[in-house]
Amino acid sequence: MSEGRFAEIAGALLLGGASERMGSDKAALELAGEPAARRTARLLATLFEEVLLVGGKPPDGTPGRRVADPAGPRCALRGLVGALEAARAERVLVVATDLPGLTADLLLALVALPEADVVVPRTPGDGLEPLCALYRRESVLPLARARLDAGELALHGLIGALAATTTLGGRTLAAIDPDGAALANANTPEDWARARARLEGAARR
Repeated sequence: MSEGRFAEIAGALLLGGASERMGSDKAALELAGEPAARRTARLLATLFEEVLLVGGKPPDGTPGRRVADPAGPRCALRGLVGALEAARAERVLVVATDLPGLTADLLLALVALPEADVVVPRTPGDGLEPLCALYRRESVLPLARARLDAGELALHGLIGALAATTTLGGRTLAAIDPDGAALANANTPEDWARARARLEGAARR
């Protein structure tokens, strides 16, 4: 670590989602008085020296290095490949922009677990959460690129094909995220309204 931040791990924020159910760019939606993408990127920048903003258009003032999506169909796997290709660090913690409840405690818990090809949360309801996961560049990038080229786009399929996976779940995850808010995807205007209300309520307490 350098100045309290990790140098051997990069944080990557995926901005290139289609946002079809939202009807507008999730990265620009405001939470707690600022665009969601900038809020998440600032969180990453408190933990990691290298922050990547992959695909899409980040709001003004968003910390990090912009990275274009590689060629291929518009999907999360393409963003993951772009992040892994651009990162200088050995491992990359990749997060989506639609996780408004994301916390430093959850990200640090992923970093603290034993290293593997991927360190990924597993929630009781949704299972693996590949868009809040820590990937090892050397082992994941060749397979991810090959699957993208072959049109095998599911991130769960990629994780299933990796040799070593560490999961964060059960009582450990419940202690870090007791109400499940940190990994709650916000894909619709109603989801974002609930996330905004939750953040405003926490700020008043």
